[in-house]
Amino acid sequence: MQTNRLYILLLVLFMCLSGLSTKAQDKTTDTDIITQAKDSIVQNDNIAAIKNDSITIIQNDSIPNIANDSIALPKKKEAIEYIIEHSSQSTEGYILEDVPNKKVEIYNEAHVVYGDNDITAGLILIDYNTNIVQAKGIPDEKGKYSQLPVFKTTGNETTQDSLIFNYKTKKAIIYGLETEQNGINTLGQKTKRVNDSTIFVRNIIFTTSDPRHPDYYLKTTKAKVVPGKKIITGPTNLVIADVPTPAIFPFAYFPLTKNRTSGIIFPTYGESFNQGFFLQNGGYYLALNDYFDLKLTADIYSNSSWGFNASSSYRVKYKFSGNFSFNYDNLISGIEGFSSYSVAKNFNLRWSHSQDSKASPNSRFSASVNLGSSQYFRQSVNETNNGLGLTNTLSSSVSYYQDFVGTPFNMSISANHRQNTNTKDVYLTLPSLQLNMDRQYPFAPKNGAKKNAFQKIGLTYSLKADNQVTTTEDEFFSSKMFDKAKNGAQHNVSLSTNMKLLKYFSLSPSMSYREVWYLDKIHKEYDPVANKVVTDTISGFNAFRDYSASTSISTTIYGMFKFKNSNLKAIRHTMRPSVSYSYRPDFGFYYEEVQENADATSFQTYSRFENGIYGGPSRGVSNSLGFSLANTLEGKVANKDDLEGEDKKITILNSLNLSTSYNFTADSFKLSPLNVTAGTTILKKMNLNFGTSLDPYALKQNSTTGKLQRVDALSYLNGGPLLRMTRANFTTGYSFSNKDFEKKKEGVNTEEEEEPTAYDQDLFGADQQNTNDFSVTPEDEENTQKQKEETTDLPQYISSMPWNIRFSFSTNYTNSLGEKKISSASLMFSGDVELSPGWKVGASSGYDFINGGITYTNLRFTRDLRSWSMNFNWVPIGNYSSYYFFIGVKSSVLSDLKWDKRNVNRDF
Repeated sequence: MQTNRLYILLLVLFMCLSGLSTKAQDKTTDTDIITQAKDSIVQNDNIAAIKNDSITIIQNDSIPNIANDSIALPKKKEAIEYIIEHSSQSTEGYILEDVPNKKVEIYNEAHVVYGDNDITAGLILIDYNTNIVQAKGIPDEKGKYSQLPVFKTTGNETTQDSLIFNYKTKKAIIYGLETEQNGINTLGQKTKRVNDSTIFVRNIIFTTSDPRHPDYYLKTTKAKVVPGKKIITGPTNLVIADVPTPAIFPFAYFPLTKNRTSGIIFPTYGESFNQGFFLQNGGYYLALNDYFDLKLTADIYSNSSWGFNASSSYRVKYKFSGNFSFNYDNLISGIEGFSSYSVAKNFNLRWSHSQDSKASPNSRFSASVNLGSSQYFRQSVNETNNGLGLTNTLSSSVSYYQDFVGTPFNMSISANHRQNTNTKDVYLTLPSLQLNMDRQYPFAPKNGAKKNAFQKIGLTYSLKADNQVTTTEDEFFSSKMFDKAKNGAQHNVSLSTNMKLLKYFSLSPSMSYREVWYLDKIHKEYDPVANKVVTDTISGFNAFRDYSASTSISTTIYGMFKFKNSNLKAIRHTMRPSVSYSYRPDFGFYYEEVQENADATSFQTYSRFENGIYGGPSRGVSNSLGFSLANTLEGKVANKDDLEGEDKKITILNSLNLSTSYNFTADSFKLSPLNVTAGTTILKKMNLNFGTSLDPYALKQNSTTGKLQRVDALSYLNGGPLLRMTRANFTTGYSFSNKDFEKKKEGVNTEEEEEPTAYDQDLFGADQQNTNDFSVTPEDEENTQKQKEETTDLPQYISSMPWNIRFSFSTNYTNSLGEKKISSASLMFSGDVELSPGWKVGASSGYDFINGGITYTNLRFTRDLRSWSMNFNWVPIGNYSSYYFFIGVKSSVLSDLKWDKRNVNRDF
């Protein structure tokens, strides 16, 4: 009983003292509080600790609430808005409470919480008379401070040398501020925190590198910080490696919003051989919302050329994402009035769209569009896509897929585009419809497996409808492009099954039926006046039907040859022969005859479907027998590294395939050429691929033209070889690096392949990316932060420099009419070497043995400067000769802090 009375007495005493403290606080102004706090921390840096306090205050006091009070009293305003919670997390620390003077000292891993304000430090002093909290670190014997104060508020965290905080007015004075706001590290000498939304700082630096040892920083004497929104500074100087530079800005503005922010994009300057000096990619970035942005830039040249670029990226999480770009160039070459004067107006449209698989499992929409002027990638001064500049084809596809749940049907609708940049021919399919039915087994039992050939009969159906347009680049996007449009629909039905034959053979018979619909047909008549055949196109529904049957039999044969007293234990040969037979009847009744000249006995045969997109019905009976043989060779060798003595399997020959056919009803050339393909891998990384076509028929000189021509006579019966090689191709590629020459270390597999770098993916080298791309996703920010952490401490190379080299060789041989000519032969290579941590040098080039010249050559130099990066790309020779230099801050927040220059030399 006495203990309980003492406990209640102490509670009452504590409440009375708290009430007196609150009244004293109300009489103190904000200015007096800050003044007293500053004088206190300056005059008495070491807080006096009361070690022999006679009264011990019980921490974490609480008064139980009376849940069911019979009299409802009016709610009074609390004297203290929040209860101050304080503790020492260290077992070596202490908490001293001076109750008469209303002060508390917390030492070693001190922690104070008041509402949304959280302070941790080595030493914290709480003064209830002035509502002041003082915090600082703990010095060691050498005077170095540890456990520096960390001040946390809602959405903000700072580290400082010391601080003075009024927990009632929420004002603070901070010395040695260190904080991070959206990637920008801030270090200030003296900071005044007015409230949660306004902070004034003196002698402050901003950097995206380590604030204590920065590679660079922006230094200013005064700044205003609005946490989570912006930083506004006075005159600012760029300092690199602690050396001030002449770059002085009258003011600076740093947006700190978590979302993307609109702003000006600074251009890149440079020089072009034909257009003169230029400013490129200058404009404005619009952060329209969290899902969609827009970048508008322009190019201007000293000879009055200009360009316009618009790009956008969009993303809705778990639904879809994509990007869009449109580029237009009006490039002038030469001087107006002279013969060398020319104007090139080129455009390019690119759109990429992908749907998240979680959005809709039964439907899918995707797009990959790349269309425009044929010469855009070859003449543009601003385009840096090397691969598209060297290719001669542009292609696009926009498709929608729908699976009809509960039925065996699915549908896809697409629009396709293909453009030859050399001939300027454009091929369009607008649109293309494909309806498919999954294989159905009408005779299969409802329950249980299919046991016989009859139950395994499968039925498939497909419908394909197309509207095809063939036009030229000049008529593209005009009404004329549809004048020669062709359309039609094709139905395909097939029946197939399979069965075992004589235990070791597999027999697979099948039947197919095709029906083709067209909306027009052609009709030919002989015009005696013009003495020629006139062709008319007649609109109206028209159709034809054909069918065929086929069967195939196949098996697998294994052969084994064993060796004695050799590391090579055995070789296994696997053969998969297949014989097929197909039959298609004659559909010549769909064909008609027309007189072709003045001779009444001279006729030509034609089909009214011959202009159709799916062709016409076949003429003549096809009775063909086909043969194919697939081979593989594998070996088994002793594995010395395996303690259990298990042999290791190796592949000697990946594939050796042969195929040919014989048409019994053909009038001539019944035997088809023998096609041979082979492929293998040697030295673990070198791929060898070979293909050839062997013709059994002979060549004979034409008595009229004097040229060789193929005749229906076997080659070996006319003094030639058994099979005559008409074409052949060979390709190989090999890549190796310094790791291939290093000795295996214990527990390390040096044969394991590395992930390809940007240079590994293309022998032409990496594309020069536009550094003004502000479309930064959260994933990009995470990758940037990860890269920043990984490059904080770079390794030091002592005796080795990482390097890698890739080779590719290809050649083609042509001898269809006795040319005996190597039509192409080229060697290409690409390699990189890291001279030191952060320094990488690479090159891509090749040699054309037929034309006797060097192919596209690209030299690249990359320097990782920790928080900065430097790149130099140089194409020294050819039509694409140019160079591009860039040095700038990696962080997207300060991406405008850069210097880049481009020089382009391209002839029209």
